[in-house]
Amino acid sequence: MNETNPTVTEADLHAFADGQLPETARARVEAYLADNPEEAAKVAGWQTQNAGIKSLFAGYEKSRDSDLQLLTPAEPASPWKARSALAAAAIMLFALGAVSDRFIPPLFERPPLQLAESETLPKQAETAFLVYANEVRHPVEVFANEEAHLATWLGKRLAIPDLKVPDLKSLGFHLVGGRLLPVDNRPGAMFMYEDQGGERLTVIVGRNKENRTTSFRFASTRDVETFYWIDGELGYAVTGEISRDMLRKVAEECYRQFPS
Repeated sequence: MNETNPTVTEADLHAFADGQLPETARARVEAYLADNPEEAAKVAGWQTQNAGIKSLFAGYEKSRDSDLQLLTPAEPASPWKARSALAAAAIMLFALGAVSDRFIPPLFERPPLQLAESETLPKQAETAFLVYANEVRHPVEVFANEEAHLATWLGKRLAIPDLKVPDLKSLGFHLVGGRLLPVDNRPGAMFMYEDQGGERLTVIVGRNKENRTTSFRFASTRDVETFYWIDGELGYAVTGEISRDMLRKVAEECYRQFPS
């Protein structure tokens, strides 16, 4: 796309709509949109979607210097209540997707095209899946028979003392094991699961203290699907060559079980 101005990419338009485009690039994109009303209308639609996302969380929002905390201003700062509020909102989002038989409800749906440069998590999750999911003898460092050790070890490396390995047996996936891997040049965790047919999926957890957003997004490359979300400093991604509906269910179950 953007044949008339190859310097403006799909990723630039997404970043512009999300407010993540550097100031040095905004003038270039604004000029391009002024000359391309159809693209401008599309970007305006994305911005409307962003406003809808924010409105869903507005009732729980409480500003702080470093991040977004989802709490009602009148409530005490209880971690349990914050997690419950966010979980309720997330479950509502996933439920809407299930009802409409789509992976993500229309409000959050965008074409799974080129990712913005800043969106490194889904690409790293996809790479980890492609590298390790096909490995026969050494897909993980620590196997499922040492699950407690796996959770403790990776929890320490990621500074998440209550890190829990998600239990996906109810969805037909059993734990293969996990490993330490880099995510944004910091220690990250990967958990691998497998169903009775040998189909595998991976769950990635990474930390980024500079994160300032809360988001739920979807990315697709050929047959590999990734659903990822940001929750404070932590980022999570579920990746596999499975149906979007199953991926949605896995992501929802992981969201329920992971600590905030």
